Amino acid sequence: MSRGRVEAKGDFILELFELLELLSSVLIAFHKPFGVISQFTPDGSNRPTLAGFGFPPAVYPIGRLDGDSEGLLLLSDEARWNARILAPERGHEREYWVQVEGSPGREDLRRLETGVLIQGRRTLPCRVSRLDPAPPIWPRDPPIRYRKTVPDSWLSIALKEGKNRQVRRMTAAVGYPTLRLIRVRIAGLTLGDLNPGEWRTIEEPEVGKAKGEK
Repeated sequence: MSRGRVEAKGDFILELFELLELLSSVLIAFHKPFGVISQFTPDGSNRPTLAGFGFPPAVYPIGRLDGDSEGLLLLSDEARWNARILAPERGHEREYWVQVEGSPGREDLRRLETGVLIQGRRTLPCRVSRLDPAPPIWPRDPPIRYRKTVPDSWLSIALKEGKNRQVRRMTAAVGYPTLRLIRVRIAGLTLGDLNPGEWRTIEEPEVGKAKGEK
């Protein structure tokens, strides 16, 4: 047997063992409410942490979601989910529903899709579409600011990267500040019908969706 075939077989075995360990781990989908920070320890502010939601011991967030953003946050007791789900080379999408101030036109959406310059770096191509009619979204506490003279719109933005406050900076770069930001999907896992503050354990048949499998 050639060295290349031996190495390939070894890689396959390691991959298989890793998948088996991931299947035995805890993976949780959580609907993070507005104002909650994505960590279990206080950050010096008065904002609530993840410690108050009754999660099993030894889990921690996979990635993060800003305190002023809402929606799907994954937690696990297995560190390798970070690379499996969030590594850019995996190419897994994160979809956000974004309420913006104003009414972006077709050219504005095209600019978002092809990439905009933020902090000296051009964002990768992504998928952007208008949500019209607006999705039926739960009320936020506190509510967003409304300006009677300025309309607002909802967009779906699906990224394969996740820089700090990227979506907010992207919409601001084309002239439409973000009013509300909700993550509704990571790879094939969706927020579903979870209410703010609710969570559920992702069962084995769904684990493939976290890896981006069909």
